[in-house]
Parts: sequence; C-alpha cells; structure tokens
Amino acid sequence: MKSFACGDVVPGCEARWVCSTDDEILVQVGAHAASAHGLTDLSADLVDSVHKAIRPVS
Repeated sequence: MKSFACGDVVPGCEARWVCSTDDEILVQVGAHAASAHGLTDLSADLVDSVHKAIRPVS
C-alpha cells in the first residue's frame, strides 16, 4: 500500500489517500487537483513532487 498527503505538496491542504499503487494515487490526486485546486493540467514538476511524496504503508 502507498500513502500520499496533498499537504506535502500544497501547504494547508488536508486531503490524503491510501491506495495499492502509485498510479492509483496519481488518478485520485489528478481528480482532486482539478476539483479542489483548479489544476486541470499537471506539470511534470508537480507530478514529480507527488511521486517523491508518496510513502509506503505497512
């Protein structure tokens, strides 16, 4: 399992996800970025920041 907290990339955001894979997290984060932050096109830098902030969950 993997975990991601949006606040690790966007300070002040409390959204969090736990999914089986990085790809599942990225799908959820993409939808969240559009609805909560108005970002419809995720830059390569933002995607890289998300990847770096994903943590394994035991």
